[in-house]
Amino acid sequence: MPSRKRGFTLVELLVVIAIIGILIALLLPAVQAAREAARRSQCVNNLKQLGLALHNYHDSYKTFVYRKGGTSCTSSAARDGNCNRRSGFISLLPYIEAGNMWDLIKAGDATTAPEGPAGWSGWGPWDNPPTMLQCPSDATTPFLSTSNLRLNNYAFCVGDQITSVRDSTSLRGVFAYALCTRMADITDGTSNTLLMSERLKASYSIRTAGTAEIPAVQGMVVSLSGITDAPGVCLTQTDGRYYRAGLDVKGRFGSLYHDGQPERVAFNTVLPPNAPSCTDSADVNADAHNMLIPPASRHPGGVNCLKADGSVDFVSETIDTGDLTVGQPTTGQSRYGVWGALGSKAGGETAR
Repeated sequence: MPSRKRGFTLVELLVVIAIIGILIALLLPAVQAAREAARRSQCVNNLKQLGLALHNYHDSYKTFVYRKGGTSCTSSAARDGNCNRRSGFISLLPYIEAGNMWDLIKAGDATTAPEGPAGWSGWGPWDNPPTMLQCPSDATTPFLSTSNLRLNNYAFCVGDQITSVRDSTSLRGVFAYALCTRMADITDGTSNTLLMSERLKASYSIRTAGTAEIPAVQGMVVSLSGITDAPGVCLTQTDGRYYRAGLDVKGRFGSLYHDGQPERVAFNTVLPPNAPSCTDSADVNADAHNMLIPPASRHPGGVNCLKADGSVDFVSETIDTGDLTVGQPTTGQSRYGVWGALGSKAGGETAR
């Protein structure tokens, strides 16, 4: 009898399809995890490069950069100075292989004074920052204009400070307004003190949050009283993932890397990583004085942090934050546990 070729039965075909589906379901998370591991590694490398830049700057000038400073101006609309709002990232440009940008900024142009216009203004020489200022894991940003290219994901540490963060020249952290900290000022030890961490980009004015609309890691609740005396109140403003519907929220971080306002380029070590942000100010602009601005990232479980000794550690969002029902200390040890102690540069804490 002649042989006849036999194909798959319907049952066999369904079994094969099911097996393929199971394999895809097993492999996809592994592929995603591998990609995130690569992105996280790149983020760590970015922070290490910034740490090297900060140390090289310190070698040259015997201090670290300020968080915010620069030159005075005659009015907010003038371009005869940067209104003391230029961020420390601009000073670091020669040390992160962007010396040409720094030369253009330092020189000014026909309509703008040397070192740039008001820190919040767009200007050709500083409108396109080095890509290393962005974390590759933070690819999705709500309400972010596609024309906004002045982006950053990395932030300067102001310590376990809540009050007067904007213009204080004496913060508990390393980076303040018009103040350049020396290595010798970090008496808690360079391996016990943070310089930088991450935050997620956002760029929107005050808006009323809808249900499950604004992620708590990408915005700031405004006009919330009581944060200076009991910072834990900020934790009640979310449903665990999103800001509660009806709250007024704004997003400012990472949209103007050259502006030294803390909402745009800083974080503090009071609330844990990936916690919500809050201010008691109703100001639509990045001008809040008292604020809670924890770091945030898309890396599962925490954030990368740069220490003053140049090392980078991953800090869990479950890190000890001490007593969040009390106000910040003005001197001495932090009240906010291990996390607060890592932010203070001269708190006298010995246990880490």
